[in-house]
Parts: sequence; C-alpha cells; structure tokens
Amino acid sequence: MKPPFRQALGIIRQLKQHGYEAYFVGGAVRDLLIGRPIGDVDIATSARPEEVMAIFPKTIDVGSKHGTVVVVHEGTAYEVTTFRTDGDYEDYRRPESVTFVRSLEEDLKRRDFTMNAIAMDENGTVIDPFAGREAIARRLIRTVGKAEERFREDALRMMRAIRFVSQLGFSLAPETKQAVIDNAPLLAHISVERMTMEMEKLLAGPFAGEALSLLAETGLCAYLPGLVGKEEGVRRAAACRWGWLTAREERWALLCRALGITESRPFLRAWKLPNKVVDETGAILSALEAVPHSDEWTNERLFLAGLKRALSVETVRAAYTGTPPDSSHDELRRRFAALPIKTKAELAVSGKEVIQWIGKPAGPWVKETLYAIWRAVVNGEVENEKERIHAWLTERNRTQGNGC
Repeated sequence: MKPPFRQALGIIRQLKQHGYEAYFVGGAVRDLLIGRPIGDVDIATSARPEEVMAIFPKTIDVGSKHGTVVVVHEGTAYEVTTFRTDGDYEDYRRPESVTFVRSLEEDLKRRDFTMNAIAMDENGTVIDPFAGREAIARRLIRTVGKAEERFREDALRMMRAIRFVSQLGFSLAPETKQAVIDNAPLLAHISVERMTMEMEKLLAGPFAGEALSLLAETGLCAYLPGLVGKEEGVRRAAACRWGWLTAREERWALLCRALGITESRPFLRAWKLPNKVVDETGAILSALEAVPHSDEWTNERLFLAGLKRALSVETVRAAYTGTPPDSSHDELRRRFAALPIKTKAELAVSGKEVIQWIGKPAGPWVKETLYAIWRAVVNGEVENEKERIHAWLTERNRTQGNGC
C-alpha cells in the first residue's frame, strides 16, 4: 500500500478494533487507480461522529452535523466521515438533511461520479459497486445513477464534471454531457464563490482547452460571471496554450485577452477574486497593451513592469499566439540584468535631497523630478551616483529654465 494510505492505516484499524467499518474513499482512491499523485486521504466509516471523537484523542469537529470529523493521527489531519444518505436538496445546492447509515454502498450511492464512488479497505481491496474502475479504464466521467438527478441535487456538479475533464483528460459520458446541456440554467442557483473555485481549477488543468470547449458547447458558460454571449471568446480561449502558464494571474489575463475584455476589473470582480489577483491581472493586461510586440520592451517599460511581471506578460502573449516564450524570456532576463537599477528604491537620491537641492517647498514637482531622474538613470543618461545626479539635475534645470 502506498505511503499516503499506509500513514492513515492506524485510523482504519482503530475504528475496526472498536467494531466499526472503515474504508479509504474519494479522490485518493480514484487517483491511485488512475496513477496520479495522491493528495488528501479521506476515510468513510460506519461510526457516528460522536463515536469517532470518543475513539481518538485528538479530533476537530469541522462538521459533525453532516458527519465529518478531522482526526489528527501522527501529526497529519484526516477527514473521517460517517456513512450517510442525503435528504432532499434545497435550491440545487445542498441537502436539507443527512441521515447517518451503516452501509458503505448507500454512502457511495450519493456521490457525484462513478470514479469518485470507489472505496478501498485496509488490505487494498477495492469496493466498486458503480463500475467506477470501468469508467476510469474508458476515461469517462459518468454520474452515479441518473445524471439529471445528480445535477438537480447540486448544480455545481456540472462544473465539476468539466473541471475533471481539464484535470484528467477524460471525456464526458454521452448521457452526462446531454444532462449538462439540458440542466445548464440550474447553475444560476450556485454562488459565485463556488463557481470561481471550480473555474480556477479548470484553468489550471493540463487539458484546460478541452474543458473550455465544453463550457461553450454545453452552454454552461452563459451562466458564468461575465461570459454571457461570449461563446466565441471562450472557444478562442480553448485554442490557447494553457499549459505554458504557471501563475493564477496569468490564467485570468489570458482568459480576458481571449475574450476581448479591455476593462478587466469589472469582469474579475464579478468572479469575486481577491484584490491582489484583480490588480496584478490588470497590470499584466495593461503591459500587454503598452508593449504590443515582445521586441518593443524599452528600458523604461521593463523597469516599470519588473522582471516577474514582464515574464508573465510574455508568457500570456505566447500562450495566446502559440509561439514558445523561451527566446523572449531569455532576452528579457538579459536586459533586466543590465539595467543600472532594478527598483525605484535603488535610486541614489531621495525626495528629501531633491528638495534641499532645489530649495522649494515640497509639492507634486518632487515626484515629477524623481520620475525624470530614474528615467535618466535607467536610460543611461546619468550614472546612479548622488553627485552625478545633482550635476545632471542642475544642468537640466538650467537649460529648461524652470527652477525645478
């Protein structure tokens, strides 16, 4: 048994010693069967939450009402969830109630996709009542039971299905895909925050292009923030090289570029993204606009952008055009390394010194003067030394005759 499961065996064994059933479930089992890296290991058990908390000395009640308790075992936290069935769903988002049961199969039956409705016991034996392994072998995403029922229970499952396309490179089973098309309007009941989480995972997946095509093909994009009427833009986005991107902000910038969005802030805020992401994405797009081609980086533009952002700009440009970014990245690194200063903080003079030299009260002119100084330094017109800058500034003011 692989290490992530081996480390959690103590929980399974203790539950069984107390007379309860316990199994590994969910994404970790799925990824083991697919051959992907295994993330968090989750456990399902016939023990009730209060029984789990009575067995283990260190637990955290993160949702006992819905059956979930975190057990800290040998320094690692594991979610342990009681077998349960869900009651009727409210507003296509959440069950109004849950009922704890003693049956593993009843618990697996409530899950979204057959590949996620697989369990494994302590000996590595797989329990697969809904043919999840067959779906994995056929690289299909198929719902447990009728797709329409699963999507009407929680409409976000439609986005999850397409997100798994992006992450795994699987296809939607025909009946699952048709149910997405038929039930796409139900996505309107889902909170923006939940949709954003799925969208970000989708954009980061190795098969993001295929997933974006499905968003347009199924009509799901019409119910996502800012994408109404943007099907063609989503298809353009699908043709981009998403695998070349490494940063969250780069992915949102590429999506905006493909959609033809020039004012990114309202679009990004509609997704309720953090201000830091909104600001940096906007800065990347602004730099793309200011530098239409990779060979048009001036020293000033490179200095203002900084190396990290400049590289992001070229990565987004490359992903959009399909031209590998390696050569432009190498050139930007070389040129940035050659700049006499890399940040404004490295300037050899301060605003206070400029005021002393000119002998005028502080005002907007100080910022303007510092701007002129760093431009001159970056462009090689004057060395970044206090005395030389003083002399350059004195001569500049003399020839301009403005006293500042």
